[in-house]
Amino acid sequence: MPVSEFTRSLAKRLSLFKRPVEALFASEAALAAAWASNAHWRLHLANRGLPPAPEYYNHKLDLYWQWPATRNSLWLERGVYSMLAVKPNANVLEICCGDGFNSYYFYSKKAATLTAVDFDPKAIAHAKRHYTLPNLQFQIADIRKEIPAGSFDNVIWDGAIEHFTETEIASVMPVLKDRLAQRKGILSGYTIVERHDGRKSLEQHEYEFKSKEDLLRFLSPHFSSATVFETIFPERHNLYFWASDGIIPFADNWPDAVSKRS
Repeated sequence: MPVSEFTRSLAKRLSLFKRPVEALFASEAALAAAWASNAHWRLHLANRGLPPAPEYYNHKLDLYWQWPATRNSLWLERGVYSMLAVKPNANVLEICCGDGFNSYYFYSKKAATLTAVDFDPKAIAHAKRHYTLPNLQFQIADIRKEIPAGSFDNVIWDGAIEHFTETEIASVMPVLKDRLAQRKGILSGYTIVERHDGRKSLEQHEYEFKSKEDLLRFLSPHFSSATVFETIFPERHNLYFWASDGIIPFADNWPDAVSKRS
């Protein structure tokens, strides 16, 4: 019997067991998902509930617990919107990378090189322990004092600009522009709008933005093109930004899209 006929015959016989095998594995998967969710909920209680709370956030808590429990997808937007600005084989700098989750699961896939920095030694230790790739390098660096040298296609400042004062943001911005100057690269990132009651969303935040326009005023003096847009969830008002002297996503001449206007 030819191999192809033997294979088809074997597959047909095994298909008799398809339903019970699928049912067994489905039960196993459901049990594993429930266990993982509850385990990460307990980790969240220990991680955030017992002092001192870490400066960085472990986004596997979002993946395994928060997302299944709340159906809140806002945590995924951050990686997706910055990814829109990253071209294949780009040289990428991520500042204030935190736990390294987005570095690994989003940006590293398209990047030729990815340098990710954070001032918190514990965050970098966590990132190095959990996310290892040949093209991904984690470094300790306080961007108020040092930013890795070089020319980058992308600089990503995700979920961290609010950790700096207005003066610090203004002083860092020209340095980021310098890192992008050679290739007209794109600065992208995410932050939040301050709460209506004026209370900070997180005690480590130095400056929470009032509006889209408030964030845009930090970008406009340095870049010829800048876009700030928002998404609003019951739990959080989000701001996303792209800025460059080149082409940014969804500009009229953005090569990754085509559109028709009547």
